[in-house]
Amino acid sequence: MGEWLGQMIEVDVTNIAHGGVSVARHDGRVVFVSDAIPGERVLVRITDDKKKSFWRAETVKVVTASKHRKDHVWSAASIDRDPDNRAGGAEFGHIELSHQRTLKAQILRESLERMAKVTHAPVVEVVPGDDERNGLGWRTRVSLHVNDAGNLGPFAARSHRVISVRDLPLATPELSAAAPLDQNFAGFERVDVLNPSSGGVRLIMGKQKPQVITELVGEREFSLLDSGFWQVHHGAAEVLTAAVQDAIDPELFDPAASNLDLYGGVGLFAAAVGDKFGPATKITTVEAESSATDHAAQNLSEWLGARAETGRVDRWLRQLVTGASATERARLERATVVLDPPRSGAGREVVELLASAAPAHVVYVACDPVAFARDVAFFAEKGYTLRAVRAFDLFPHTHHVEAVGTFTRD
Repeated sequence: MGEWLGQMIEVDVTNIAHGGVSVARHDGRVVFVSDAIPGERVLVRITDDKKKSFWRAETVKVVTASKHRKDHVWSAASIDRDPDNRAGGAEFGHIELSHQRTLKAQILRESLERMAKVTHAPVVEVVPGDDERNGLGWRTRVSLHVNDAGNLGPFAARSHRVISVRDLPLATPELSAAAPLDQNFAGFERVDVLNPSSGGVRLIMGKQKPQVITELVGEREFSLLDSGFWQVHHGAAEVLTAAVQDAIDPELFDPAASNLDLYGGVGLFAAAVGDKFGPATKITTVEAESSATDHAAQNLSEWLGARAETGRVDRWLRQLVTGASATERARLERATVVLDPPRSGAGREVVELLASAAPAHVVYVACDPVAFARDVAFFAEKGYTLRAVRAFDLFPHTHHVEAVGTFTRD
């Protein structure tokens, strides 16, 4: 291995893969190619030939272009640049916007078919206003990195090399205008730039003390720390709130059951459930980060039956199911559970613990189609069927896609 590293070859791109890369073959070997579109012939440079089963490569030149190719929305990531100097974070920016969604839907559908043996074909839905802005101006949070010279920028695609840029077209106009791209930050490793719903743009650098910010979802306010998690797209929290509310079947929902919001953050989805079913709704949100739990308690204070607990979801569930009384088990069996795990998914242990509680209804918010499909298979093993799934384009010009799946007991 190693003799092909850095060499140029021409390949025909035949498919899309998870992770923002396309699929080609060379002498029978799979080659994962960045900055290409299925249907194209491209000249690529081999960047990784260590595996016997596949290589990785970067597109250097487009020989035969797809009809869906267009000029990249971000010049810093353009095909005209050497692959080593292309900014990361907009890996679908060379693809026509509606075709990006077609590819994302294909990845989700094929992941579910391959890993969970189920067939669902959701259309990737658009956040209102995104098409009018050509998928730009949506990011409310950007992490920028500092090189040895103190220059600020994003990492290059698939590396930790900092790329100096003049603009941030995926960021909101306010964030883009305020980002200190031309300033020197020697002595720091990273600068986070935030544009929350209120209070203006702010920078987070080094070990500065986190500050409380307010995010708005419709007319509802959520307090959280500026270092905490919140949806990146300015419209995502509102879109997902509505999607979770729509996913819950009123005939299955029992406001007096032991309803759960797992990986609950600052209470966004617990609030969505409470807003739909009323202030007496019983729901417990569980989050590992104690500062988020503190804010969840505040954000959910108007619901009499809402609680916020700190704990790792796997440990918390294990304690719940092993210590539940007969009465509590009956409440769990009538429950609706919303879970929004990290990109790695919930995983087998959490799915099995949750299934052992036997809730009537599960709504899963997923930000990774492969991890989601794997968990769908785990749920199926435990007697839960994926009844419906919707998908949302909350990350235009990237390969990421959000899904909301609804499960019921067989």
